Amino acid sequence: MNAITLLEDDHKELKTLLEKGDDTTERAVKTRAALLQEIAAKLTAHEKIEEDIFYPALKQHPKAREIVLEGYQEHHVVDLIMAELKDTAEDDERWAAKFSVMKENIEHHIEEEEGDMFKTARAVFTSQELEELGTRMEQMKGEVLTAHLARR
Repeated sequence: MNAITLLEDDHKELKTLLEKGDDTTERAVKTRAALLQEIAAKLTAHEKIEEDIFYPALKQHPKAREIVLEGYQEHHVVDLIMAELKDTAEDDERWAAKFSVMKENIEHHIEEEEGDMFKTARAVFTSQELEELGTRMEQMKGEVLTAHLARR
């Protein structure tokens, strides 16, 4: 699978989950908990394949260096908000606000990746390189999700 296609598919799935979470109320404690757990697992796997495979390969190209460094920082910010959300009771009035801020940060990150970053990646990688990266990323993603499920 092409690396960019894999990442775009992840983005679509995350956006759907984020919309579901944004639509919940304080009474939806079980729904919020389950959604957050699913988002955390998929986000962890997504960040891992980007940070361990895609970003380092792309960062080697001078035109992409700045946007890759920004991507790492955006992951860090989302991880901080996610940690706070995990420590906030699902029926706490602050949960929805924290979730909304996390959603906005993720959506901003997706827009930047699908814009400048992926445009740059398509310019600097051959289609074969994107396929090779995608294969490695798909394998790692599966391993991360399997490990996450085993910890439940």
